[in-house]
Amino acid sequence: MDTAPRIPPLEPPFSEEQQALLAKMNPPNAPEVLALFRVLAHHPVLSERMMGWGGFLLGRKALISLRDREVVIDRVCARCGAEYEWGVHVAAFAKAAGFTPEQTAAIADPEVDDAVLTERDRLLVAMVDELHDTSDVSDSLWAQLAQHYSPPQLIELLMLAGWYRAISYVCRAARVPLEKWGARTALGR
Repeated sequence: MDTAPRIPPLEPPFSEEQQALLAKMNPPNAPEVLALFRVLAHHPVLSERMMGWGGFLLGRKALISLRDREVVIDRVCARCGAEYEWGVHVAAFAKAAGFTPEQTAAIADPEVDDAVLTERDRLLVAMVDELHDTSDVSDSLWAQLAQHYSPPQLIELLMLAGWYRAISYVCRAARVPLEKWGARTALGR
């Protein structure tokens, strides 16, 4: 597959409007503006609207733990073959989420033995897989998830999975170039 960007990331010098938008989008202390944000900035109105939702999902008001969030994000990105977003999240959050390299591999690859994952991790991986394959969650898996998560948390998990599927679509279809510092795998490339 050709990996040349279909929508090249904006490059400096940025206009004042672009600079202000990118400054709001980019994580603090990042060495440079993320390529994904420089692609999304081609549509500044949409980018402005996305920040609230994306910020909520990654912020302190979210109802699910960092680890649970990252299991879902990493599995969604892996199943979608979105190496860009998978690599950014693994590099930025795997250590804080408490993932071992073996757990990161098990989350990313359906062929890897998931025995290294916790029960909650395995439930979330199964949820993402069912959503990916069927756009639904079976009654038996839902009952198991409901033993660990409240209804608001379940809604958040479903929305998180859907959001990162959308982000994966942008990363893959626009061919967002990989970050130099991002984790690497054979996902989708």
